[in-house]
Amino acid sequence: MKGEMIVSLLLLVSLVAVLKVFMVLWWKPKKIEEHFKKQGIKGPPYCFLIGNAKEIVNLMMEASSKPMPFSHNILPRVLSFYHQWKKIYGATFLIWFGPMARLTIADPDLIREVLCSKSELYEKNEAHPLIKQLEGDGLLSLKGEKWALHRKIITPTFHMDNLKLLVPVATSSVLKMLDKWLGMSDSGEVEIEVSQWYQNLTQETMTRTAFGNNYEDGKHIFQLQTRQFVLTSEAFQKISFPGYRFLPTTRNRECWKLQKEIKKNLMKVIEKRRENWDDEKIKNGPKDLLGLMIEAASNRNELLNFSPAITARDIAEECKSFFFAGEQTTSNLLTWATVLLAMHPQWQVIARDEVINVCGPRDIPTKDCVSKLKMLTMIINEALRLYPPIVASIRRAKVDVELGGYKIPRGTELLIPILAVHHDQTIWGNDVNEFNPNRFSDGVAHAAKHPLAFIPFGLGVRTCIGQNLAILQAKLTLALILQRFCFELSPKYQHAPTVLMLLYPQYGAPIIFKVLESDPTTTLATN
Repeated sequence: MKGEMIVSLLLLVSLVAVLKVFMVLWWKPKKIEEHFKKQGIKGPPYCFLIGNAKEIVNLMMEASSKPMPFSHNILPRVLSFYHQWKKIYGATFLIWFGPMARLTIADPDLIREVLCSKSELYEKNEAHPLIKQLEGDGLLSLKGEKWALHRKIITPTFHMDNLKLLVPVATSSVLKMLDKWLGMSDSGEVEIEVSQWYQNLTQETMTRTAFGNNYEDGKHIFQLQTRQFVLTSEAFQKISFPGYRFLPTTRNRECWKLQKEIKKNLMKVIEKRRENWDDEKIKNGPKDLLGLMIEAASNRNELLNFSPAITARDIAEECKSFFFAGEQTTSNLLTWATVLLAMHPQWQVIARDEVINVCGPRDIPTKDCVSKLKMLTMIINEALRLYPPIVASIRRAKVDVELGGYKIPRGTELLIPILAVHHDQTIWGNDVNEFNPNRFSDGVAHAAKHPLAFIPFGLGVRTCIGQNLAILQAKLTLALILQRFCFELSPKYQHAPTVLMLLYPQYGAPIIFKVLESDPTTTLATN
């Protein structure tokens, strides 16, 4: 009798479990699908457990299987699933990532509502565990009061007045890089795969910005994190089933080892800086991220029973977040801006003329010069429009909301295809897929038919905090290059923009640089 009761109980438990699985993986998705269908929103049909994952992967793999022509119409290649399904279902449609519903919205008015005017109703979704490991538990992923506190503490690092104090350090790093290029040149010409060089360059600036006087210690930590990024990128290309990251493979073991070493070294640097904090005069130089965080941690918060408002772990996680976001974003911006100027030499002439008029033919750009380089700013903005580092952003509805007349259930994810907004002909005009920096001549707000159609760094309270640093680094680097070189695409270059966390050139970006003679503009015209 007792045995029969146990068997019956086990059967009941199993039945309940099966019903729960059925509810989550079939009944609920089909109910949501019907809910949106009644509102006129359709999309590819939901498939049990996997959603539309198989179709999305197939479309993306097919699109990235070979290079594309030299065109800036990159949406069909980079966001192939969006491009394909928009033609069938319109700009607002429903897709499924497993059993999770994701609604695409590309209307700038709706995007403004989600990211700005009603942002309190939406939250960032959780990053993939592999990305989470890289980006840390900092501003990129924090929410609520803790995010607001960290943002307030870190913001002074990225004030333009503070960033301008970094100009001498940044220019020194660029000049060292260019000296190496000159040393590699044969008869005044050298081929450089710029994406890797730019990663090393921006790593220098990011390290100075994050660690200040602890630069050397920070440099080693960020080198470890760069290796971790490479391994994670490889994993994204090869992982095909859940739980793979927990297996003791060679790659996973190296990732685990790096994770421990990064954490250990970060804590060591933080403690070292804390010990010397009383003797440090932070006011005499740029405000670095580590210093500001330690300063905040040393201030006791009465509402928290005199405990530190910021812990050592918080500081370590913010350093990881800063490097992950800043180094990759800035190096990608520089890479695509260089590729565009190599593709369009007439804009090189215009940009070089401005740099020489403002900064001189060989003079080091000063902080005052940088703000006067209007054409270079327009070129960088156009690079960010055509090739934004982040091609899409995701938010999740925290409650049942109404958006643009649609009723959105709590938990629904909203996919904002930044790349599609930047390449929308109805917003940007018939030349939407052409490289035309002049569209930004009257500023960002007047570049398109909608003032919020340009969103490479996001919108609202969660706008990328480091955008000023990224643009400053890009302007300084390009100005110094334009003073010394003219450049063109290598015959080896294959145009293949691809998204893997960020938008990058799938086959690299080999560029041929030619040393300029005494008259730079004439030299370019004759090459």
